[in-house]
Amino acid sequence: MASRGLNKVMLIGNLGKDAETRFTPSGASVTNFSVATTRRTKDQQTGEWKDETDWHNIVLWRAENLANYLQKGKRIYVEGRLQTRSWEDQSGNKRYMTEVVADAGGVILLGGRGDDAGSGDDFAPARRTATAGAQGGSGPSPSGPSPSDDDQGITDDDVPF
Repeated sequence: MASRGLNKVMLIGNLGKDAETRFTPSGASVTNFSVATTRRTKDQQTGEWKDETDWHNIVLWRAENLANYLQKGKRIYVEGRLQTRSWEDQSGNKRYMTEVVADAGGVILLGGRGDDAGSGDDFAPARRTATAGAQGGSGPSPSGPSPSDDDQGITDDDVPF
């Protein structure tokens, strides 16, 4: 029996341009857009922090309703697979393009530029503060939540993964 491989990509970034949607002759929608992912690195020579950005071409199948919301600057999560295509250009040179291929279930809008719901840090941990009733005072405790705050009746069965 042949073993199977894994081809999975997960990206969180910002759209580089508005999405463009076309339809195949059979009527399936295909939407193309680019996503920029940025990471911070420290220059070993100067000690200064700098941003490095990678651009990813995304091909999104069967998501014509979602495509209207894919606008430049929006923060997005994309899950799909890598695919490399090749073709010959007008000069006869062999050209290659690697893309992330996704379907509608693999895209989530996270908020971002121009979206009041986005805070700019979509994955910041939630801050827990104790309520006045739980602490018997008028605000959160400077030492953090009390042990009784952790017991909310949640078990391992409640966790979805």
